[in-house]
Amino acid sequence: MTAVTDPAATERRRGRSPVQESISSRVLAMAVMGIATLYFLTPIWWLFVASTKSRGDFTTTAPLWFAEFNLFENIQALFDYRNGVFLQWLLNSALYAGLGAAIATLFAAMTGYAIAKYTFWGRNALFNLILGGVLVPATALALPLFLIFSQVGATNTYWAVFLPSLVSPFGVYLSRIYAAASVPDEIIEAARIDGAGEIRTFFTVSTRMMAPALVTIFLFQFVAIWNNFFLPLIMLRDEELFPVTLGLYVWNTQVSQIPDIRALVIIGSLISIIPLIITFLGLQRFWQSGLANGGLK
Repeated sequence: MTAVTDPAATERRRGRSPVQESISSRVLAMAVMGIATLYFLTPIWWLFVASTKSRGDFTTTAPLWFAEFNLFENIQALFDYRNGVFLQWLLNSALYAGLGAAIATLFAAMTGYAIAKYTFWGRNALFNLILGGVLVPATALALPLFLIFSQVGATNTYWAVFLPSLVSPFGVYLSRIYAAASVPDEIIEAARIDGAGEIRTFFTVSTRMMAPALVTIFLFQFVAIWNNFFLPLIMLRDEELFPVTLGLYVWNTQVSQIPDIRALVIIGSLISIIPLIITFLGLQRFWQSGLANGGLK
């Protein structure tokens, strides 16, 4: 008969306590996570502190602590500068990122679901082609896109930035993987027997099971479009069409000529990351529900 060994007894015979080892590993893990959290939050803290300072306090006070609190005055000055052009940039970024990410998520979900659940000729070749698109950096496509849009006279328009954002190869890849794993064929067949068409089955049944993946795709695409800089840089010339990233870059290049604009760049950078934080905090509950459902399955 095979003897059943007790892990705790084995550790005691070796002179080690499993409780102490568990505590030490947890302390080490917490220390690593604490250092990583401090590393990522320090720039945000500096940005917030710098946004509360006047121009004189910015260079003469401690960089990571407050001086005279002028946050609201700086925000007011930012929105008043040049007839509120920064607010227009925020609205442009919200249009590019919000609507673009939503449509891109829909297209990616439908494409990935079709590749995962329907059998047709060339399905694997199509998926491999899309998977290859994940490896192509966005900056490598900027110049070809500019040449295409310039030939049809669509540069310096909303469409020049909006249309390229509707394509998400990574979203298609994630949708295909998640649909194959989380949407059983039996449920699709049951919906068909009940008289539901393919479109209705997708929107009423499959998308609910794919919700965590769709939220992930939306958030990734939203962040990518919001932080997009190179494509608007080569596509747009009209300041009224700028996203917030390009607008802040243009202001930053003028700091040497207009020193007072430095404070506007800093407070504008702080405000520009707030929509990303709100979006993440608002959508994380879908990840939590998805993990809970996966644990029940």
